Amino acid sequence: MAENILIVDDEKSIADLVEVYLTNEGYHVYKFYTAAEALSCIETQALSLVILDVMLPDMDGFALCQKIRKTHLFPIIMLTAKVEDMDKITGLTLGADDYITKPFNPLELIARVKTQLRRYTRYNNAPADQDKIPGEIDIRGLHISKSSHKCSLNGKELSLTPLEFSILWYLCERKGNVVSSEELFESVWGERYLDNNNTVMAHIARLREKMHEPARKPKYVKTVWGVGYTIE
Repeated sequence: MAENILIVDDEKSIADLVEVYLTNEGYHVYKFYTAAEALSCIETQALSLVILDVMLPDMDGFALCQKIRKTHLFPIIMLTAKVEDMDKITGLTLGADDYITKPFNPLELIARVKTQLRRYTRYNNAPADQDKIPGEIDIRGLHISKSSHKCSLNGKELSLTPLEFSILWYLCERKGNVVSSEELFESVWGERYLDNNNTVMAHIARLREKMHEPARKPKYVKTVWGVGYTIE
């Protein structure tokens, strides 16, 4: 059964191009040019991933991303014509999983779509044979289970995206050790890390927000300046 992907971009030429590439890969595509149409589709169709442009005629793409994240966990890839790091960080902290800057190579976008879908599929289809998977970790009220892909803090379940879950699991698994941004990115994202990459920082900020962690003195995910992140 083909996976459903939603494209939201008011530049019809770009939306049409992305649609062609996705359709050729066997995906079922929904394509809209406004946020209102996209929201209607999201509420009526079972989607696996959204490709979302930042600049839309009726709603800021960042606001739409935030609205989607209130009720849905499927991956969101942001398309942006802006190259400033702050624009990328904004999208990631509001719940996007990845971003790609226009103009882009359609084949690179397809590769990123496949990466996000693989992660999302693993998240939603945990193997029944739990003996082969590391079990569960409990750190001072933070409980995370790789077999069920669920996480709770002081008894309250956290609504984490597959990417956020992977980040937290990786850090919990290495409790007491400092994990560099490079190691975390290359292990979780599966891509080569670049020195100016702020993706990890943005996702850590989003994770702390969901855990209601104060940025200056977090109880769980701590920053070791100049080195990386750790859970003690």
